[in-house]
Amino acid sequence: MGSTIQDTPALDSKLLQTDVKLGRVLLVEDEELIRETIKLALSDEGYDVLVAEDGRAALDIMTRADDSEYAEFEIDLIILDLMLPYVNGLDLCRLIRHNGSTVPILILSAKGSETDRVVGLEVGADDYLTKPFGMRELIARCRALLRRHRQAQPQIGDANLRFQDITLFPQECRVTVRGEAINLSPKEFRILELFMTHPRRVWSREQLIEKVWGPDFMGDSKTVDVHIRWLREKLELDPSHPEYLTTVRGFGYRFG
Repeated sequence: MGSTIQDTPALDSKLLQTDVKLGRVLLVEDEELIRETIKLALSDEGYDVLVAEDGRAALDIMTRADDSEYAEFEIDLIILDLMLPYVNGLDLCRLIRHNGSTVPILILSAKGSETDRVVGLEVGADDYLTKPFGMRELIARCRALLRRHRQAQPQIGDANLRFQDITLFPQECRVTVRGEAINLSPKEFRILELFMTHPRRVWSREQLIEKVWGPDFMGDSKTVDVHIRWLREKLELDPSHPEYLTTVRGFGYRFG
């Protein structure tokens, strides 16, 4: 593997299967040696690995993953190199998020500056691992991403939605945050319900207006920003640094 992947001791397989159900990984990497080494390591640990050699092939797989007829293409995690032919990793990440997918994305890149990492995370990646990396760390990060993603899915019981410290009761039009009830306007409630039903999906202003205000709304789209600000003031411990309701620059807003 040269300078890209560091040699590490074999992992104890028992450690890998204690708290995470293994899933299907899409590995997008154009360098054959790196691709095959990672695929072998993940396969040995029990993951089902699909591979794509470029961004265009990855898009084709993701398109099929969104089609119920192709259950074999359903993806639980994406490992994504940035320097790819046809469609680069950043653009691919943007497209995946823009299409509404919430699948966890781990970026692999030789670019390790703080700016590079921030850009990768801002376009929708969940984690960023700089080359060279150890296989032990890569697998551990995969496990952590899958675990967090599954824990973050809204739990639906008695028609209620839960996400971490927030519980929404649709039948009662009531919301609690950290165990305390908060007062929401009808529009704020509908926005939050939409977000909690689709965690990590990015919604544009126009999409939120159509879903919440309706297609006949003739007002300023900036009203969405105002309602998001009000929601943050009621949900977040620090509204200026939101943990739940975040802005995805150039696209819109994401919950979770």
